[in-house]
Amino acid sequence: MTYFYIKALHLIFVVTWFAGLFYIPRLFIYHIEAAEKASPEKEILTAQFKLMTKRLWNIITWPSAILCTLFALTLLHLNPGLVALPWMQVKLVFVALLWAYHIKCHLIVKELQRDEIKYTSRFMRIFNEVTTLILFAVIFLVILKSAVNWIYGVVGIFVLGILLMLGIKLYKRIREKNPNA
Repeated sequence: MTYFYIKALHLIFVVTWFAGLFYIPRLFIYHIEAAEKASPEKEILTAQFKLMTKRLWNIITWPSAILCTLFALTLLHLNPGLVALPWMQVKLVFVALLWAYHIKCHLIVKELQRDEIKYTSRFMRIFNEVTTLILFAVIFLVILKSAVNWIYGVVGIFVLGILLMLGIKLYKRIREKNPNA
């Protein structure tokens, strides 16, 4: 029974970690776009986005990432045979990629807190989709429990990625025609 409580907690913190990782690039976009505005709007918005980013990152995203990982390691400790399964090995690769993405977001958070803007809002819109791709891959792996069949899901993810990028371009055109969209 303890295993299932730990698994439930793991899943809860997976959801909250992903929520943070889905929203933080949106805050990056808003922060970057606010920096392009005239005073005093620029200063007011930038201060607000810095505060929102700091709270989301430090109060939700980091604790969720740590707790998710601790509960996952506990599950692997309680059921060490999982590590030998090919689908789990592939999943762990995606988890490592998720942690790399998390660390990159952390670096961007620090840069924006120092008013260093190194990326465009367009780049951030594309960067924002990385978590979606990782989420799809992990869900397919966990549900299908196959190191081979998940490839169909990943092909679907890449198709989804292409559709998302086309959607971003379409949205940009709509925004250029109607800035209030």
